[in-house]
Amino acid sequence: MPTVNSPVRAALALVAMALIASCAKGDEPAQPVTRPPAEGPQGNYANVNGLKMYYEIHGAGGTPLVLLHGGGSTIETSFGKVLVPLAKSRLVVAFEQQGHGRTADVDRPFTFEQSAEDTVGLLDHLKIQQADFYGYSNGGNIALQIALRHPERVRKLIVASGLVKRNGFDPGVWESLKKATPENMPAELREAYLKVAPNPKELPTFVTKCATRMLEFKDWRPEDLQAIKAPTMILVGDTKDVRPEHAVEMFRLLPHAQLAIFPGTDHMQIVSRDDLLLPIIPPFLDAPMPTAK
Repeated sequence: MPTVNSPVRAALALVAMALIASCAKGDEPAQPVTRPPAEGPQGNYANVNGLKMYYEIHGAGGTPLVLLHGGGSTIETSFGKVLVPLAKSRLVVAFEQQGHGRTADVDRPFTFEQSAEDTVGLLDHLKIQQADFYGYSNGGNIALQIALRHPERVRKLIVASGLVKRNGFDPGVWESLKKATPENMPAELREAYLKVAPNPKELPTFVTKCATRMLEFKDWRPEDLQAIKAPTMILVGDTKDVRPEHAVEMFRLLPHAQLAIFPGTDHMQIVSRDDLLLPIIPPFLDAPMPTAK
């Protein structure tokens, strides 16, 4: 197995660009959704914006929590450690984005704006008017896009290893992106893709589209982050890939933000830190909403 350096590992699993989007306030309470309890995930497919999108429903009811996986990832690689525990106290919706996991690709590029619209399309299909969102890496950027483009659909946000400026990466990541191939893709992500993808032979195209989305990254404007009114928890590791200083900058710009920096943890490891994630995520989501100013 080839050795994968830190910048390449980051490149295929990280967040990226956001274009200017219109903003509006949305303070309506989340709409509870009830589903019958089940022994395991209720996997299914929905026709959303030209995709045959794979999704799962976990849990029996309560405020919905939507999980948004990282770039190059699947539900399992991003949330395998926390999904079932989180579903004990709430309804969890997990799905796989365009070209990822069990959702087949279509003839269009990967963009964060389109992924945000696909997410909202799935919520429309499920008749969920408002939800909490937990996004890891690319998924964190998608969650922020939803908060910008559809603020009325967002109650609270959790953004793990998110990126809103190019200098948020450790030096060298951007050059490594230009050399991304299936061979230097993180092994766990490559194996997960090949295990469940409808068309495994499309892996080279998949890697190229993931890298291209990253290479087209543009910095967020400060005023875009300042316009996000949803309470937001920012999570980041203190080791490699996404700089803690960048997370602090996001924390300062978001109006209702909290920040947690995980010790001895890099970008890829943060998804496995259930020992740190589970004690803080449910209390954050269960806390009362801030009083409108």
